[in-house]
Amino acid sequence: MQLKGKTVLITGGASGIGLEAAKQFLINGAHVIITGRNRAKLDEARKLYPAITAIKSDVSDANDTKKLFNQVQQLGGIDILYNNAGVLTDPTNLGIANDRHFEDAAYEINVNYLGVIRLNNLFMDMLKSRNESAIINTTSILSYVPSLLEATYSASKVALRFYTETLRKHLQILNSNVKVFELLPPVVATKMTAERKGKKMTTEGLVIALIRGLKKDQLTIRVGDTKALYILNRLFPKVAFGLVNPKQSHAVIAS
Repeated sequence: MQLKGKTVLITGGASGIGLEAAKQFLINGAHVIITGRNRAKLDEARKLYPAITAIKSDVSDANDTKKLFNQVQQLGGIDILYNNAGVLTDPTNLGIANDRHFEDAAYEINVNYLGVIRLNNLFMDMLKSRNESAIINTTSILSYVPSLLEATYSASKVALRFYTETLRKHLQILNSNVKVFELLPPVVATKMTAERKGKKMTTEGLVIALIRGLKKDQLTIRVGDTKALYILNRLFPKVAFGLVNPKQSHAVIAS
C-alpha cells in the first residue's frame, strides 16, 4: 500500500502507540488527523507535530463520532482509518460480583470493540470511494491467549479479531478496494502497561513493523512475541497459557 499522499485518521492518537503512529505516518508523507478525549494531550501532540490535525472525540460516544465524521468530511475525507483507541480497566475487580465489575467490562467492550464497528460503519462509504484505502484494527497478543488479570480486555480483543477477519472477507467477496489490516502487538511500553513488569516492546518498534506491513500489503501483522505465541498456542496451548499467566498473576487474584 502506498502511504505518501494518503490521509489517515488515528483514534487515540494523542499519546502512546497512536502518537508514535502519527509521527511515522508523517515521515512517510501522509496527512494525519488524530482524535482523543483529552484536549490538553491533543494540544501537546500538535505542539510536537504541527502538521497534525487534532479533533477532540470519544469513540464510545455515538454523537461524538458523528460530529467527527462531519468534521473529517469537511476536511476532505480520509484514505486510512486506524482504530487504535483502547482501554484497560482495573483488574482487581475481576471475579467480584458487583456493579463496578460489570461497568468496567461494558466500558472495555464499548471502546475496544463496539467503538471500532461504530467508526467503520460511519466511514465505510468514504473509504470505498477512494482508489486505495484501508482500515487498521489493533487487536492484541491476548486475542490468542487470555490474561487472567485482563479477562474482559482479552475478550474484547478476541471479538475484534473475529470481526476483523470477517469484515476483510466480506469486503473481498464484494470486490471492494478497502483493505482490512489487523495489527497484533505484544506487550508494549505505554501508560496502560506501566504497572506491568517484564519484557515490553517500544512504541517505535511496533509502529515500524506496522508501516512495513502496510507497505507490503501484509493484512495480518503479528509483531514481536505475538508471532511466537501464535505458533506455540496452536501446538502447545497449555504452555502458551502458562507463559501469559505466570504464577504471580495467580497470587494477585488470590490476594
